[in-house]
Amino acid sequence: MAQVVASRVTRQTVGAIADGAFKVLLAAVYIAGAAPLGRLLGTPTWLMVVSGVALLIGGGIEIRYSRSRSMRTYTRLMIAYDSGWVLTALAGLLMARQGSTAGGEVWMGYQTAAPIAFAALLIAAAPTQMTSGTQPDTSD
Repeated sequence: MAQVVASRVTRQTVGAIADGAFKVLLAAVYIAGAAPLGRLLGTPTWLMVVSGVALLIGGGIEIRYSRSRSMRTYTRLMIAYDSGWVLTALAGLLMARQGSTAGGEVWMGYQTAAPIAFAALLIAAAPTQMTSGTQPDTSD
């Protein structure tokens, strides 16, 4: 008889999965609404699509690695990512207030590069060591 081993899912793991899911959802919005959002932000449609694809890749990798990387690593990466997101949004807003048309491009440029950097750092991070109680059962 096969024995089922339930792994413990923490709030942090749920948070990491939710963060990745938000990126995937945002990617779908960027891709589906590339033309109107691009006009609104003053960015070319291609940048919106590329940013959507980058967010889709980054969010998917974030979800995939949520159980094999330490939450300490996740937390540090999410803090860095979100801090950059806020600073870039503020920079874009300031640029727009001064009459520059590049504010949206700066913000979307960050949204294109940062998820890929986040995903690369997450993949490069050392996997967590699983204890015997959290390893999946392989018996039939």
